[in-house]
Amino acid sequence: MVLELEFEKPLVELRKKISELKEFTKNKEVDFSDEIAKLEARLEKLENEIYANLSPWDRVQIARHPNRPTTLDYIERLFTNFFECHGDRCFGDDEAIVGGIAKYDGLPVTVIGHQRGKDTKENIRRNFGMPHPEGYRKALRLMKQAEKFGRPIICFIDTKGAYPGKAAEERGQSEAIARNLFEMAGLKVPIVCIVIGEGGSGGALALGVGNYIHMLENSTYSVISPEGAAAILWKDASLAKKAAETMKITAQDLKQLGVIDEIIPEVRGGAHRDVDEQAKKIDQVLKQSLKTLLKLDEQTLIQQRYEKYKRIGTFAFMNEQIHVR
Repeated sequence: MVLELEFEKPLVELRKKISELKEFTKNKEVDFSDEIAKLEARLEKLENEIYANLSPWDRVQIARHPNRPTTLDYIERLFTNFFECHGDRCFGDDEAIVGGIAKYDGLPVTVIGHQRGKDTKENIRRNFGMPHPEGYRKALRLMKQAEKFGRPIICFIDTKGAYPGKAAEERGQSEAIARNLFEMAGLKVPIVCIVIGEGGSGGALALGVGNYIHMLENSTYSVISPEGAAAILWKDASLAKKAAETMKITAQDLKQLGVIDEIIPEVRGGAHRDVDEQAKKIDQVLKQSLKTLLKLDEQTLIQQRYEKYKRIGTFAFMNEQIHVR
Protein backbone atom coordinates (compact mmCIF):
# COMPACT_ATOMS: atom_id res chain seq x y z
CA MET A 1 0.00 0.00 0.00
CA VAL A 2 1.35 3.41 -1.04
CA LEU A 3 1.21 6.14 1.59
CA GLU A 4 -0.65 9.13 0.16
CA LEU A 5 0.64 12.63 0.82
CA GLU A 6 -1.37 15.64 1.98
CA PHE A 7 -1.75 17.23 -1.46
CA GLU A 8 -2.90 13.90 -2.90
CA LYS A 9 -6.04 13.64 -0.72
CA PRO A 10 -8.46 14.70 -3.52
CA LEU A 11 -7.03 11.88 -5.64
CA VAL A 12 -7.42 9.37 -2.82
CA GLU A 13 -11.13 10.16 -2.48
CA LEU A 14 -11.72 9.77 -6.21
CA ARG A 15 -9.82 6.49 -6.39
CA LYS A 16 -11.79 5.17 -3.44
CA LYS A 17 -15.08 6.07 -5.13
CA ILE A 18 -14.01 4.41 -8.40
CA SER A 19 -12.96 1.30 -6.51
CA GLU A 20 -16.33 1.08 -4.76
CA LEU A 21 -18.25 1.42 -8.02
CA LYS A 22 -16.09 -1.21 -9.69
CA GLU A 23 -16.82 -3.57 -6.82
CA PHE A 24 -20.56 -3.07 -7.23
CA THR A 25 -20.29 -3.65 -10.98
CA LYS A 26 -18.10 -6.72 -10.49
CA ASN A 27 -20.68 -8.27 -8.17
CA LYS A 28 -23.37 -7.47 -10.76
CA GLU A 29 -25.39 -5.52 -8.24
CA VAL A 30 -25.62 -2.43 -10.45
CA ASP A 31 -23.83 -1.48 -13.67
CA PHE A 32 -21.87 1.73 -13.01
CA SER A 33 -19.71 1.53 -16.14
CA ASP A 34 -20.66 5.00 -17.39
CA GLU A 35 -20.11 6.61 -14.00
CA ILE A 36 -16.75 4.82 -13.64
CA ALA A 37 -15.61 6.08 -17.05
CA LYS A 38 -16.54 9.67 -16.12
CA LEU A 39 -14.78 9.46 -12.76
CA GLU A 40 -11.66 7.95 -14.33
CA ALA A 41 -11.53 10.79 -16.84
CA ARG A 42 -11.94 13.26 -13.99
CA LEU A 43 -9.20 11.49 -12.04
CA GLU A 44 -6.86 11.67 -15.02
CA LYS A 45 -7.48 15.40 -15.40
CA LEU A 46 -7.01 16.05 -11.67
CA GLU A 47 -3.77 14.05 -11.58
CA ASN A 48 -2.41 16.08 -14.48
CA GLU A 49 -3.31 19.32 -12.74
CA ILE A 50 -1.85 18.36 -9.36
CA TYR A 51 1.38 16.75 -10.55
CA ALA A 52 2.04 19.45 -13.12
CA ASN A 53 1.79 22.21 -10.50
CA LEU A 54 3.67 20.83 -7.51
CA SER A 55 4.98 23.41 -5.06
CA PRO A 56 8.51 23.17 -3.64
CA TRP A 57 7.03 21.87 -0.38
CA ASP A 58 5.08 19.19 -2.26
CA ARG A 59 8.35 18.05 -3.83
CA VAL A 60 10.01 17.99 -0.40
CA GLN A 61 7.26 15.63 0.77
CA ILE A 62 7.76 13.35 -2.25
CA ALA A 63 11.55 13.35 -1.74
CA ARG A 64 10.97 12.23 1.87
CA HIS A 65 8.35 9.61 1.06
CA PRO A 66 9.07 6.51 3.19
CA ASN A 67 8.63 4.27 0.14
CA ARG A 68 10.94 6.30 -2.10
CA PRO A 69 13.52 4.05 -3.80
CA THR A 70 16.95 3.95 -2.19
CA THR A 71 20.47 3.45 -3.52
CA LEU A 72 20.24 -0.33 -3.12
CA ASP A 73 16.93 -0.39 -5.03
CA TYR A 74 18.63 1.23 -8.02
CA ILE A 75 21.79 -0.85 -7.71
CA GLU A 76 19.64 -3.98 -7.92
CA ARG A 77 17.98 -2.76 -11.13
CA LEU A 78 20.80 -0.95 -12.94
CA PHE A 79 23.91 -3.00 -12.19
CA THR A 80 25.06 -6.60 -12.23
CA ASN A 81 27.64 -8.48 -10.17
CA PHE A 82 27.51 -5.92 -7.38
CA PHE A 83 30.09 -6.70 -4.70
CA GLU A 84 29.64 -4.53 -1.61
CA CYS A 85 32.75 -3.38 0.23
CA HIS A 86 32.80 -2.48 3.92
CA GLY A 87 34.83 -0.39 6.31
CA ASP A 88 37.11 2.63 6.17
CA ARG A 89 40.24 0.79 7.40
CA CYS A 90 40.43 3.29 10.26
CA PHE A 91 37.47 2.87 12.59
CA GLY A 92 34.64 0.71 11.28
CA ASP A 93 31.83 0.28 8.79
CA ASP A 94 29.06 2.84 8.39
CA GLU A 95 25.90 1.34 6.92
CA ALA A 96 24.51 4.79 6.11
CA ILE A 97 26.75 4.61 3.03
CA VAL A 98 26.90 1.59 0.76
CA GLY A 99 29.45 1.08 -1.95
CA GLY A 100 31.24 -1.48 -4.02
CA ILE A 101 32.21 -2.76 -7.42
CA ALA A 102 29.68 -3.65 -10.10
CA LYS A 103 29.17 -3.89 -13.83
CA TYR A 104 27.07 -1.46 -15.82
CA ASP A 105 26.29 -2.78 -19.27
CA GLY A 106 29.42 -4.91 -18.92
CA LEU A 107 31.59 -1.97 -17.87
CA PRO A 108 33.31 -2.27 -14.45
CA VAL A 109 32.26 0.67 -12.25
CA THR A 110 32.34 1.74 -8.62
CA VAL A 111 28.94 2.57 -7.13
CA ILE A 112 28.55 4.54 -3.90
CA GLY A 113 25.47 6.00 -2.26
CA HIS A 114 23.69 7.07 0.89
CA GLN A 115 21.37 4.37 2.21
CA ARG A 116 18.43 4.90 4.52
CA GLY A 117 16.11 2.22 5.82
CA LYS A 118 12.67 1.07 4.73
CA ASP A 119 11.39 0.52 8.28
CA THR A 120 12.25 1.59 11.82
CA LYS A 121 14.65 -1.28 12.48
CA GLU A 122 16.63 -0.71 9.28
CA ASN A 123 16.59 3.06 9.73
CA ILE A 124 18.19 2.67 13.13
CA ARG A 125 20.81 0.32 11.69
CA ARG A 126 21.59 2.77 8.91
CA ASN A 127 21.30 5.85 11.15
CA PHE A 128 18.44 7.17 8.99
CA GLY A 129 20.85 7.67 6.08
CA MET A 130 23.01 10.19 8.00
CA PRO A 131 26.64 9.08 7.68
CA HIS A 132 29.39 9.21 10.29
CA PRO A 133 32.93 10.17 9.19
CA GLU A 134 33.84 6.52 8.66
CA GLY A 135 31.11 6.39 6.01
CA TYR A 136 32.73 9.18 4.05
CA ARG A 137 36.17 7.65 4.52
CA LYS A 138 34.82 4.35 3.21
CA ALA A 139 33.45 6.19 0.19
CA LEU A 140 36.80 7.89 -0.42
CA ARG A 141 38.66 4.59 -0.09
CA LEU A 142 36.45 3.13 -2.82
CA MET A 143 36.89 6.22 -5.01
CA LYS A 144 40.68 6.03 -4.79
CA GLN A 145 40.48 2.33 -5.59
CA ALA A 146 38.32 3.16 -8.62
CA GLU A 147 40.90 5.70 -9.77
CA LYS A 148 43.71 3.16 -9.41
CA PHE A 149 41.92 0.66 -11.65
CA GLY A 150 40.35 3.18 -14.04
CA ARG A 151 36.73 2.55 -13.10
CA PRO A 152 34.06 5.28 -13.50
CA ILE A 153 32.38 6.34 -10.25
CA ILE A 154 28.61 6.64 -9.85
CA CYS A 155 27.25 8.30 -6.71
CA PHE A 156 23.66 8.25 -5.51
CA ILE A 157 22.84 11.09 -3.12
CA ASP A 158 20.02 10.74 -0.59
CA THR A 159 20.58 12.13 2.90
CA LYS A 160 19.19 14.76 5.24
CA GLY A 161 22.82 15.51 6.08
CA ALA A 162 25.86 14.11 7.83
CA TYR A 163 25.25 12.91 11.38
CA PRO A 164 25.85 15.87 13.75
CA GLY A 165 26.41 13.88 16.95
CA LYS A 166 29.28 14.30 19.41
CA ALA A 167 30.96 11.00 18.51
CA ALA A 168 30.94 11.87 14.81
CA GLU A 169 32.52 15.25 15.51
CA GLU A 170 35.16 13.65 17.74
CA ARG A 171 36.11 11.30 14.89
CA GLY A 172 36.52 14.17 12.44
CA GLN A 173 33.21 14.62 10.62
CA SER A 174 34.11 17.99 9.11
CA GLU A 175 37.56 16.85 8.02
CA ALA A 176 36.13 13.71 6.40
CA ILE A 177 33.65 15.75 4.34
CA ALA A 178 36.27 18.34 3.39
CA ARG A 179 38.72 15.60 2.40
CA ASN A 180 36.14 14.05 0.07
CA LEU A 181 35.47 17.40 -1.60
CA PHE A 182 39.20 17.96 -2.11
CA GLU A 183 39.95 14.47 -3.40
CA MET A 184 36.92 14.13 -5.67
CA ALA A 185 37.84 17.36 -7.45
CA GLY A 186 41.07 15.77 -8.68
CA LEU A 187 40.09 12.17 -9.41
CA LYS A 188 41.20 11.03 -12.86
CA VAL A 189 38.11 8.97 -13.69
CA PRO A 190 34.58 9.97 -14.74
CA ILE A 191 32.22 10.81 -11.86
CA VAL A 192 28.44 10.94 -12.27
CA CYS A 193 26.35 12.05 -9.27
CA ILE A 194 22.57 11.58 -9.08
CA VAL A 195 20.38 13.08 -6.36
CA ILE A 196 17.63 10.49 -5.86
CA GLY A 197 15.94 11.89 -2.74
CA GLU A 198 17.09 14.55 -0.31
CA GLY A 199 20.45 16.19 -0.87
CA GLY A 200 21.18 17.84 2.44
CA SER A 201 24.14 20.07 3.30
CA GLY A 202 27.75 18.83 3.45
CA GLY A 203 26.50 15.31 3.95
CA ALA A 204 25.32 15.35 0.35
CA LEU A 205 28.22 17.40 -1.02
CA ALA A 206 30.72 14.81 0.20
CA LEU A 207 29.46 12.52 -2.59
CA GLY A 208 28.51 15.34 -4.94
CA VAL A 209 31.64 16.56 -6.72
CA GLY A 210 31.23 15.11 -10.19
CA ASN A 211 31.59 15.76 -13.89
CA TYR A 212 27.82 15.55 -14.09
CA ILE A 213 25.25 16.13 -11.37
CA HIS A 214 21.73 15.00 -12.19
CA MET A 215 18.57 15.16 -10.07
CA LEU A 216 15.36 13.24 -10.07
CA GLU A 217 12.46 15.55 -10.82
CA ASN A 218 11.10 15.56 -7.26
CA SER A 219 14.38 15.49 -5.37
CA THR A 220 15.80 18.37 -3.35
CA TYR A 221 19.36 19.67 -2.95
CA SER A 222 20.22 22.41 -0.48
CA VAL A 223 22.57 23.70 2.19
CA ILE A 224 20.00 23.09 4.93
CA SER A 225 16.55 21.57 5.39
CA PRO A 226 13.50 23.87 5.10
CA GLU A 227 12.84 23.31 8.82
CA GLY A 228 16.39 24.30 9.70
CA ALA A 229 16.27 27.38 7.49
CA ALA A 230 12.94 28.45 8.99
CA ALA A 231 14.31 28.05 12.50
CA ILE A 232 17.28 30.28 11.64
CA LEU A 233 15.45 32.91 9.57
CA TRP A 234 12.21 33.23 11.50
CA LYS A 235 12.91 31.34 14.74
CA ASP A 236 10.03 29.03 13.84
CA ALA A 237 10.58 25.60 12.25
CA SER A 238 6.85 25.34 11.49
CA LEU A 239 7.42 27.84 8.67
CA ALA A 240 9.28 25.16 6.69
CA LYS A 241 6.82 25.43 3.80
CA LYS A 242 7.58 29.14 3.44
CA ALA A 243 11.31 28.42 3.58
CA ALA A 244 11.02 25.78 0.86
CA GLU A 245 9.40 28.36 -1.41
CA THR A 246 12.33 30.77 -1.08
CA MET A 247 15.37 28.48 -0.88
CA LYS A 248 15.52 27.32 -4.53
CA ILE A 249 15.96 23.68 -3.55
CA THR A 250 14.07 21.91 -6.34
CA ALA A 251 15.58 20.33 -9.45
CA GLN A 252 13.85 22.92 -11.60
CA ASP A 253 15.38 25.83 -9.65
CA LEU A 254 18.84 24.29 -9.55
CA LYS A 255 18.82 23.53 -13.25
CA GLN A 256 18.00 27.16 -13.94
CA LEU A 257 20.82 28.27 -11.61
CA GLY A 258 23.29 25.96 -13.33
CA VAL A 259 24.00 23.88 -10.23
CA ILE A 260 22.87 20.62 -11.85
CA ASP A 261 23.21 19.33 -15.39
CA GLU A 262 20.00 17.42 -16.08
CA ILE A 263 16.62 16.72 -14.53
CA ILE A 264 15.62 13.06 -14.70
CA PRO A 265 11.83 12.77 -15.16
CA GLU A 266 9.95 10.82 -12.52
CA VAL A 267 7.05 8.43 -12.74
CA ARG A 268 3.87 10.45 -12.25
CA GLY A 269 3.27 10.78 -8.54
CA GLY A 270 6.87 10.06 -7.60
CA ALA A 271 9.54 7.40 -8.06
CA HIS A 272 7.92 5.22 -5.39
CA ARG A 273 4.97 4.57 -7.72
CA ASP A 274 7.03 2.38 -10.07
CA VAL A 275 10.65 1.67 -9.14
CA ASP A 276 11.36 -0.42 -12.25
CA GLU A 277 10.17 2.33 -14.59
CA GLN A 278 12.09 4.95 -12.62
CA ALA A 279 15.27 2.89 -12.91
CA LYS A 280 14.84 2.86 -16.69
CA LYS A 281 14.63 6.66 -16.73
CA ILE A 282 17.84 6.91 -14.71
CA ASP A 283 19.48 4.36 -16.98
CA GLN A 284 18.91 6.52 -20.06
CA VAL A 285 20.63 9.55 -18.55
CA LEU A 286 23.42 7.56 -16.90
CA LYS A 287 24.22 5.73 -20.13
CA GLN A 288 24.52 8.98 -22.10
CA SER A 289 26.62 10.64 -19.39
CA LEU A 290 29.15 7.81 -19.27
CA LYS A 291 29.26 7.61 -23.06
CA THR A 292 30.31 11.27 -23.16
CA LEU A 293 32.78 11.13 -20.27
CA LEU A 294 34.54 7.93 -21.33
CA LYS A 295 35.77 9.74 -24.45
CA LEU A 296 37.73 12.23 -22.32
CA ASP A 297 41.30 11.75 -21.11
CA GLU A 298 42.31 12.18 -17.47
CA GLN A 299 43.33 15.83 -17.60
CA THR A 300 40.27 16.80 -19.63
CA LEU A 301 38.02 15.12 -17.05
CA ILE A 302 39.60 17.13 -14.24
CA GLN A 303 39.45 20.35 -16.24
CA GLN A 304 35.81 19.76 -17.17
CA ARG A 305 34.98 19.24 -13.51
CA TYR A 306 36.88 22.42 -12.57
CA GLU A 307 35.13 24.51 -15.22
CA LYS A 308 31.74 23.15 -14.17
CA TYR A 309 32.11 24.34 -10.58
CA LYS A 310 33.78 27.56 -11.64
CA ARG A 311 30.61 28.53 -13.50
CA ILE A 312 28.36 28.03 -10.47
CA GLY A 313 27.64 31.10 -8.39
CA THR A 314 26.40 33.94 -10.58
CA PHE A 315 24.06 36.22 -8.69
CA ALA A 316 22.71 39.78 -8.81
CA PHE A 317 24.13 42.44 -6.47
CA MET A 318 23.42 46.17 -6.74
CA ASN A 319 22.20 45.78 -10.33
CA GLU A 320 25.45 44.13 -11.37
CA GLN A 321 26.30 40.53 -12.23
CA ILE A 322 28.97 39.16 -9.92
CA HIS A 323 30.68 35.89 -10.73
CA VAL A 324 32.02 34.03 -7.71
CA ARG A 325 35.35 32.36 -8.43
